[in-house]
Amino acid sequence: MAKQTIRNVDVKGKRVLVRVDFNVPLDGGVITDDRRIREALPTIKSITERGGRAVLMSHLGRPEGVGFEDQFSLRPAANRLAELLGKPVAFPTNDCITAGDAVAAMKDGDVLLLENLRFHKAEKKGDPTFAAKLAAYGDVYVNDAFGTCHRADASMVAVPLAMGSCPRVVGFLVEKEIKFLHEALARPAKPLVVILGGAKVSDKIGAIANLLPKADHVIVGGAMAYTFLKALGHEVGASRVDTAHLADAKKMIEQASHLGCQLHLPCDHVCSTEFLEHGGEIHVFEDNIKQGYIGLDIGPKTQGQFSKVIREAKTIVWNGPMGVFEWGPFGVGTEQVAMAMAEATAHGAISIVGGGDSAAAAEKFGVASKLTHVSTGGGASLEMLEGKPFQAVDLLDNA
Repeated sequence: MAKQTIRNVDVKGKRVLVRVDFNVPLDGGVITDDRRIREALPTIKSITERGGRAVLMSHLGRPEGVGFEDQFSLRPAANRLAELLGKPVAFPTNDCITAGDAVAAMKDGDVLLLENLRFHKAEKKGDPTFAAKLAAYGDVYVNDAFGTCHRADASMVAVPLAMGSCPRVVGFLVEKEIKFLHEALARPAKPLVVILGGAKVSDKIGAIANLLPKADHVIVGGAMAYTFLKALGHEVGASRVDTAHLADAKKMIEQASHLGCQLHLPCDHVCSTEFLEHGGEIHVFEDNIKQGYIGLDIGPKTQGQFSKVIREAKTIVWNGPMGVFEWGPFGVGTEQVAMAMAEATAHGAISIVGGGDSAAAAEKFGVASKLTHVSTGGGASLEMLEGKPFQAVDLLDNA
């Protein structure tokens, strides 16, 4: 899957059309987490510092697709990018396909951000006519939007196709994501420990199927663990169970045994009578959970067992929290897993966090900077862990 990168392209005097992922969280127009913007800086600086003209395009949120909507404007992202770069970022008009004059007026080293692509339904539809208008802004195409690499949106697939023989390459962020989520797992240093959590077994079936033959240990936590425990005949109280996938859970348990992979499930549980941060009766159960109680975090014994396995790993992949980590009483299990990963990394392990809630947890518990790689893409990282092909990457120039 190795691809040509922007470092291989002579960009001086050229318009470089970069698909970035500035789909950042906003609260009243204020960006609450700018990590996706910061992750795009190396690619943008590589272009501008070598005399290229960076034309950036992104989506934000889920607008109706029928024109400008102020709450989904990318202007806050443009302002934040200007602060990070220490230079102006042009932000023309309220429409991404009427910015031709502004693009034409750019000088070498300039940066311009187009307005939200999803103000047009054509973006999600992959419309080639819409794509051709965007393609006209660039002499070079760069995909640096890992968070949308699994989608066939116009800016991801139809735009590079419309650019014909122009260079079509990856940026440094997508290069890094591929390196860790694909290439590092093709030949992982052993032992390989895969940590899976979150709510639904159905979300992780593909990843488990792809990783089980490679993994030495698979740790299962979060609400999805109760489907596995139920499949083994354990009492799980009022905990969430994905009943439609009990047979799948049983099959994966049997497959792990057949492959010689150790599957680790929680042996104790922090539970509550209410799905609330405060208000329910909290109790720790060993093994079976009493009726009326909901499992909301792994218990202290499980925390110790999981942490021991993680600390002895050479490669660690984590996708999904161990409990409702956002709530104080039920965040300890996820925090312990995160800390064990940081400790293993300090001793030479490669640690990979598959975006989404896991990335948010790594940030919350202060270990993101202590891990090898924290992905910027939730759905994209999960699909890459499943081994799925990405058309948006496959069509780019090979290295």
